[in-house]
Amino acid sequence: MPATAIVGTQWGDEGKGRMVDLLAAQADAVVRFQGGANAGHTIINDLGKFVFHLLPSGMLSPHTVNIIGTGVVVDPERLVEELTKLQGAIAETGRLIISDRAHVVLPFHRQIEEALDQSPKTLKYGSTKRGIAQAYQFKAAKVGLQVGELLADEGTLRGRLEPAVEFANIFFRGLSAPETTVDATLEYLRPFIPKLRPYIANPLPTIRRLIAEKKQILVEGQLGTLRDLDWGIYPFTTSSNPIAGFASVGAGVPPKEITKVLGIVKAYSSCVGEGPFVSELSGDLAEKIREVGKEYGAATGRPRRIGWFDVVATRHGAQVQGATSLCVTLLDVLSCLDTIGVCTRYRIDGNETDDFPVYHDLTKAEPVVQAVPGWSVPITGIRKLEDLPKEARAYLDLIESSVGVPISHVSVGPSRDQIIYI
Repeated sequence: MPATAIVGTQWGDEGKGRMVDLLAAQADAVVRFQGGANAGHTIINDLGKFVFHLLPSGMLSPHTVNIIGTGVVVDPERLVEELTKLQGAIAETGRLIISDRAHVVLPFHRQIEEALDQSPKTLKYGSTKRGIAQAYQFKAAKVGLQVGELLADEGTLRGRLEPAVEFANIFFRGLSAPETTVDATLEYLRPFIPKLRPYIANPLPTIRRLIAEKKQILVEGQLGTLRDLDWGIYPFTTSSNPIAGFASVGAGVPPKEITKVLGIVKAYSSCVGEGPFVSELSGDLAEKIREVGKEYGAATGRPRRIGWFDVVATRHGAQVQGATSLCVTLLDVLSCLDTIGVCTRYRIDGNETDDFPVYHDLTKAEPVVQAVPGWSVPITGIRKLEDLPKEARAYLDLIESSVGVPISHVSVGPSRDQIIYI
């Protein structure tokens, strides 16, 4: 069977986790292919509420193999915390593989990020302070540590940490911050190594077997297109590529096997962190949507910025992802509104455009907003498209026609069963 990529088309927080959790019931494997513990996928089902920052969202399906792929940067402390919280809810033994080629987030990665954030001379991006950018930076500089190297004898591990520590101290000296040592890093790592040891392995034999047996694989991205390092709002991006095209690299699933791309689309816009946000709302209206939608960061708890649905940004996101279908999430949240705005175009220097521009033009963009009727009735109990209010159906038609990708799923609540199949 073909592999399906489940990816965000906006700023992240679109509801990817709940869709992976839903589809994992029919899948044989879920592979997380990039990112780190800087964002969370929230899942609500019969077992309770779970927020996964590193674990794949298929962990709650008892028959599913879950793989933390090579493109992920693994924070050992936070991963052990997640595994500890999961124990008792569902067995993870034999169902989790951590790629031995994924990279490790080390304590000095977070310390460097903290020092940079406190420096008055550095641009602030709204960092989660989880050391993600630094882990990827060390990886690119070839002084990172792979997860598999945690299993080496201490002498070998010490030798691998020495260049990383020296590289870190270059930053600390430049930032007038306290330097670190190999001994301090080893002391930090020691308690986590035996807890992670059972899961660390080369994932490729498992992936090759699943493909040969024509099993169903889901590849799961973190964040969304607009946070992509190359196609997002640079420099207000993450440090990896949450793009379906990168899944082959980060997950180890060959490109020809990924034949479906489910783009997750929130029914309005939300954003955590800094950077241009053209359709942004403020005041009581933004607060109303934020409270109804529970729009607070899963990783940071920070209130998310709220905006109208942005056709320009979402179309760009869906096109870059190569989305073959869309899932519209949190449609039920808009039941609190009599009138809904849709940003259909941007106005830049007096000229209207439907092209998603680079950062310096995006800072000048003003939204061209079309007002459409709301429905002001609850829809959380609806399971058929034809049972939705005509205004909600018209709103979905507008999203589908303007983004240019067919809608296959509509989420009308946070639970597994609150979904409309189209």
